[in-house]
Amino acid sequence: MRTTDTTTPLARRCLLVQGGALAGAALLLAGCSAPARTDRGEVQAAELQSTELAQSDVNRMATLAMRANLDSLYLLMDKLYRRNPAEWRKGALAPGQLPGRIQAGQRVREAVEQRQPWAPLQGRRDIAALALALGPEFTGDRVAAVTWATADMIITAHGGKTEFFLIDGLDAQHLYNAARNVEIAVWLIAQRRDAATGQPLLLADEIGPGGVRNLSFEREFGKIIARLDLLAGVVAEKYRRAAISYVQNLLGGSFLQFLPVR
Repeated sequence: MRTTDTTTPLARRCLLVQGGALAGAALLLAGCSAPARTDRGEVQAAELQSTELAQSDVNRMATLAMRANLDSLYLLMDKLYRRNPAEWRKGALAPGQLPGRIQAGQRVREAVEQRQPWAPLQGRRDIAALALALGPEFTGDRVAAVTWATADMIITAHGGKTEFFLIDGLDAQHLYNAARNVEIAVWLIAQRRDAATGQPLLLADEIGPGGVRNLSFEREFGKIIARLDLLAGVVAEKYRRAAISYVQNLLGGSFLQFLPVR
């Protein structure tokens, strides 16, 4: 017994399109459910700590960003020490304890983490310390001075703190200014030269075999700048959204109430 197909050509085309769309959606969902590749590492979340109960999302983000920025500075310090070994030798102590470069780096870390002044900077802090550390007249360990001064400037922009809780506030403009200060410091390191020898005050990026430039120095500083800019944007958005939410609540109280039905 033959059946007659009463479907019009237009209806058949619509069915084909719908079927293709459903197949495409199924493939898309299947792709979304596949686990991400971890060939080059896997993201790690920190263990939960009781102090996080007193942190908002922005507080937690600021704390993680601060830790990452300080770690980036310590990594940059080690890179600079490797390319400028004369600098860590300026502050070398008695031999026979730790390798001079490692020992010098540990002293800087301790001073930063404990918020101790750096004696060769003559009591200066924040941008005043950074200006002296990058000045041609500075004769001390320039790598240590630049690292300490940059860290002090960034911490100062965060209100003098490295951990943040519900009672803490951040100034978006101070964070933005800190990012610009880091950009200026990178430019000065690349451009300033010793008047007597014409050599850079600090060797940063280097030219490898075949003229290939090693840009790891600029990339690491770029991460610091990006984190500061992102946090500045988040903090600015936080207060803007708070104002919008306040207005929405006012409007909601007047116009979005249920009406009586009896």
